[in-house]
Amino acid sequence: MKRLFVILLLGLPLILGACVSKNTFLQKVNEADLLSRDVTNLSAATVELRHDKKMLQDQLSKLNARLVEALQQNSKLQRDLLAAYANQERQEGNLTLHQQQLEDMQQTNDRLLATIEELNQALEKEKIAREARLAKVKNTYNRLVNALEEELKRGELTISNLEGQLSVNLLNKILFDSGKTVIKKEGQKVLKSLGDVLNKFPDKALQIAGHTDNVQISERLKERYPSNWELSTARATSVVHFLQDKVGLSGERLIAAGYSEYRPVASNDEPEGRAMNRRIQILLVPYKSVNTAE
Repeated sequence: MKRLFVILLLGLPLILGACVSKNTFLQKVNEADLLSRDVTNLSAATVELRHDKKMLQDQLSKLNARLVEALQQNSKLQRDLLAAYANQERQEGNLTLHQQQLEDMQQTNDRLLATIEELNQALEKEKIAREARLAKVKNTYNRLVNALEEELKRGELTISNLEGQLSVNLLNKILFDSGKTVIKKEGQKVLKSLGDVLNKFPDKALQIAGHTDNVQISERLKERYPSNWELSTARATSVVHFLQDKVGLSGERLIAAGYSEYRPVASNDEPEGRAMNRRIQILLVPYKSVNTAE
């Protein structure tokens, strides 16, 4: 298009006639050249302006997006601020309640401290009482040991102090023949010595417990003692009768029990262990008379 425009301009003087002077022609040619360059410059400027316009539009889009984001953040901040105000009002509204709760907690703590102090005092009293009971048990133990020194040396019985409870153990071989419940003479002597000592402790009741090993009752004895339960109980009852009838201990202080084979003190796998399990155990337990209990 530019070239056509230049040709028209160059051909115009020819059309108008040869009367146009050479200087005028050259002048028009120069003007046409200037116009062509202006057109070229204008076209280039137009392209550049369009490019600048696109860049500005892109920047505007980005700015709009950032504005929207900023508005959204501002909206969120406003909501957070309103929530903070509401929370502050709630906290201020609950301050009195919190103070009341703290006062209640302090009162509860004071009551707990008072209760703890009472418990400590009770524990101290119990500790003193327990020490007194242990001292009494120890004194009883020492008196039993001193009174039965000869029997202890001969191995006819043993005395133990288990958690404040005194226990006298007599092996069955001293008291009974195999499968029998009649107390032998040497066993009667031991029980007489033991009963005389125990009679000196009227504040103690005596639980006489019979124990056996795990060997089952022989066929010849089953008719009388179907199991070790009956045998252990019968032997304990024999000792109770002897202490009541021959030694003079009050029947109110005597308790008979049979444990069969279920409380061994040694393994039943060996003869020595089975011999230790066949025993009469006399436990000294606190005693209250019938009148005292009523």
